[in-house]
Amino acid sequence: MRLRHAGGSTVHLGYCTNVHPAEDLAGILAQLDSHARPVREALGVDLLGLGLWLAAPVAAELAGDPALRRRLRSELTARGLEVVTLNGFPYAAFQAPVVKGAVYHPDWTTDARLAYTLDLARVLADLLPEDAARGSVSTLPLAWRAPWDPTRADAARHRLDRLAAGLAAVERDTGRPVRVGFEPEPGCVVETTGQAGALLAGMDTDRLGVCLDLAHLACAWEEPAAALRRLADAGLPVVKVQVSAAIEAPAGTAEALRRWVEPRFLHQTRSAGCGAAADPADPAYAADDLDAALDARLPGRWRVHYHVPLHAPPEPPLDSTLPVLRAALAALFAGPVAGCDHLDVETYTWGVLPAARRPGTDAELAAGIAAELAFTRDELVALGLTERREVPA
Repeated sequence: MRLRHAGGSTVHLGYCTNVHPAEDLAGILAQLDSHARPVREALGVDLLGLGLWLAAPVAAELAGDPALRRRLRSELTARGLEVVTLNGFPYAAFQAPVVKGAVYHPDWTTDARLAYTLDLARVLADLLPEDAARGSVSTLPLAWRAPWDPTRADAARHRLDRLAAGLAAVERDTGRPVRVGFEPEPGCVVETTGQAGALLAGMDTDRLGVCLDLAHLACAWEEPAAALRRLADAGLPVVKVQVSAAIEAPAGTAEALRRWVEPRFLHQTRSAGCGAAADPADPAYAADDLDAALDARLPGRWRVHYHVPLHAPPEPPLDSTLPVLRAALAALFAGPVAGCDHLDVETYTWGVLPAARRPGTDAELAAGIAAELAFTRDELVALGLTERREVPA
């Protein structure tokens, strides 16, 4: 979907397809019919944006074959779908039975991560609508926090310089600018916006910036307006926003979280004290997974990195971090200029929700994703944006 900000810019809203398991071109095309087109139809719109997730093998295949890229774009257009952003965080197998820490590999100390990200940029340049100002690719925040040392930091910085040069080459070759956003996440080298400012300073900010995931922001116990000021002070643009909500558990209600423990994804947990801690992963306030947090009996109020449907918060006594989401959207879009133009709803956890909340069919999943997009659209309209119904030529 496209919305118009009062300042005149177009804001693209879509959903991230990393919720679907397809990892080859045939599977990706099939999911357009089984999921994306039904979502668009449920919303009653003529054009729906997708934040495509392309696993590394299919990204390399597409990057190496212009005819395949043309085919993919044609298939998208035929279904009323468009792509301005790609999710380049998971490298492969993101919906495998067990993912956990594997999602952080390969990291930005490796050539494999660099090659994958540049493949995505080459693909996206050919998928972009003619009237899109630019494309974006989200990626992991350098690496998991351990091991990390000056040698690994230097290796990552070298690859970020090569990334910026590669993105410049893509723009020279295609005329289409693509930016990459590093996504702060609990437990990683870059967990907070303060760490982003310290560790990503000096990058080519015409091409590199931050992908702000609103569930991650909440789990870091950051206040959105202050977080955005920190990024602005560091000169880091918000390249992309992932519209997401985490679980919040009031003090004394942690036992209600036991039925949310599951084996596929990490659910990093932070208690309120981590917001004031020098180290946001301090074990006095933090655990790397939900079951570890329950065993450690972290004090006070918890926030859990578990993306929950935006329109359907958990049952009491649990809640979601929707107040953080709303504050962040207001800080980004209530002013005279839009703070970002690419928004992705990213609830990739539909398949691991507690059984009573989990969709049982493709149709139920499509209905849930459509409800999340409608929720986000309504939040943006309440901030003064207007929905654009016309389909670009």
